[in-house]
Amino acid sequence: MIRTLPIMIAALGAIIPFQTLADENTTSLQIYDHAIYFDGYNTLEGISDASKAMIDWNDGILRHSTSLYAVKLTDEQLATIGENLSMLVEIGALCDNYDRIGNINLALVPKGAESYNPDETTRLEIGRFITPFMNKNIEPTSVPYNYDIKNVSSILRDMQLREQYDIWVEFELFGIPYAANQQVRGCADRQDVFTGTLTFITDPTPAPAADTHVLVPIVMKKPEHKGGNFNTYGEGCTDTPGRCVKTWTFDVPEDVTDSHIVLITSNHGANAGGEEYNRREHRVFFDGHLTYIYTPGRESCEPFRQYNTQPNGIYGRSPMTDAEWQSFSNWCPGDVIDNRVIHLGPLAKGEHAVKIRVNGAKFANNQGDIPVSMYFQGVTEGEMPHPASVDRVQADHGTSISINGDVCGIGTQARVIRLYDIAGNLLEMVFNASEVSLAKCGRGVGIMLIEHYDGENECHKIIR
Repeated sequence: MIRTLPIMIAALGAIIPFQTLADENTTSLQIYDHAIYFDGYNTLEGISDASKAMIDWNDGILRHSTSLYAVKLTDEQLATIGENLSMLVEIGALCDNYDRIGNINLALVPKGAESYNPDETTRLEIGRFITPFMNKNIEPTSVPYNYDIKNVSSILRDMQLREQYDIWVEFELFGIPYAANQQVRGCADRQDVFTGTLTFITDPTPAPAADTHVLVPIVMKKPEHKGGNFNTYGEGCTDTPGRCVKTWTFDVPEDVTDSHIVLITSNHGANAGGEEYNRREHRVFFDGHLTYIYTPGRESCEPFRQYNTQPNGIYGRSPMTDAEWQSFSNWCPGDVIDNRVIHLGPLAKGEHAVKIRVNGAKFANNQGDIPVSMYFQGVTEGEMPHPASVDRVQADHGTSISINGDVCGIGTQARVIRLYDIAGNLLEMVFNASEVSLAKCGRGVGIMLIEHYDGENECHKIIR
C-alpha cells in the first residue's frame, strides 16, 4: 500500500502589494515613526551630543542600546487587533551604506514592568529583513518590507498571555557608519545609521480573545555581531563539531488539535568562501522525521536593485540573470527573510524536538553563522488560524498525487521534484516534470518536495 500525507508549508513575507496595506477597510497602528538608530558598536551614553540631540527622549521608546528599541503595546492598541494582521516596516537611509540585518520581535515582559533585560526575557522574532546598500543622497531613500503575520494575531489576542505579561514590540537594527563617513556626502563624523518605521495593519473590527491558543518559544537568534548562533564550530552551536546540525527540544503543555512551527533562518559570513554566498539545502526534522526541505534565496534579486543606490559588489553595474543570482545569493539586500510556516497538525502534549541540518556547510575560517528563530503555535480546539499564504499553497496548486507502480504523478508540471529518504538523503531529482520515479525509494517512508514555477513549495510524505 502506498499513500501520501501532505505537509503544508509556506514562506511568508513580501506577499502583500504595498498599495493595499492600508485603506478605509483596515485599522493601522503605527508603533515606530522614523526612529533613529546609531552606531551599533557604540553605547547610548557614548554617542555624541549631536546624535543625542536627534532623539526625542520622551517618545515612549525604551532604548536598550543604539540598535535595540522597544515599545509596550497598550491595552487599547491590543483591543483593536482583528483576525487578519499584516506588518509594514520601512527603513530610511542615513549614514550606513551597507547591507545589514534587522528584525522585529515580541517580548513577553512581566506585567507592569517599566523596563526589562532582553537576555532574561522571552522573545519571539516575527519578521527579519536585510537593508539595501543605500546612499542617503540618492532616491529612493527608503525601502518597504511587507509581511502577512496573521498567526501573530493569535499571540496578541491570547488573554492567558496578557494576564501574565505586557507585550512589547522590539525593533532591532544594527548599523555601522564608518564606511559612509568616508563615502557618503554629508556623513562625515556622523553616527546615525538608519531610521525605522513600523506599522501594524489589521481588520476594522476587533476579533474575540484567542482562548484556545498555545504558544511555546523554541529559540531566539542572537545578534549577528555577537555570534553564538547555528554553525559548525561554536560551543553549543552544533550537535556535532564540524557538522552543521543542531537540535532544539521543547515541551507542548497540552494536546493540540492543530499546530505549526514558525521558522526564520538566514545564512551569514561574507568572508572569502563564506556561507553567505553558498546556497545549500536546509533539512528540517521533527521528532526524528524529515518534515521540510528548503533552499534559501530568491529566483532573482533584480526587483530590489532600485533600492541599492550605493554601488556595491553584490548588485554590480548591470542586471544579472536568474542563474547568476541563484549561483551565490542566499538573500537579497532590500528584501525580507521569509517566515517559514511548517504545519504539524494534531500533536500530543510532552517533549518534542526540531533538528536542522545543512549538509556541506563549511563556515570558512570559523566565520559566520545561521541565526535561527523558531516558535510553536497550536490550538486546543479546532484549527490554527493560518496566514492567507498557506491557503494559497493548497488552492493555487491543488496538487493531486497519484501513484502507478514505481511512478508518482503530481497532476501538473513543476519546476523541480525531489525525492528523499526519511534520513534526508536525495534519491531522485527531476526538472520541468510532472512525475518522478519511486524506484529508489524502497520500503518505508520517503519525502517528496515539489517546487512550483511561482516559487511556492509543497512537501509530501510517501509511505510504501
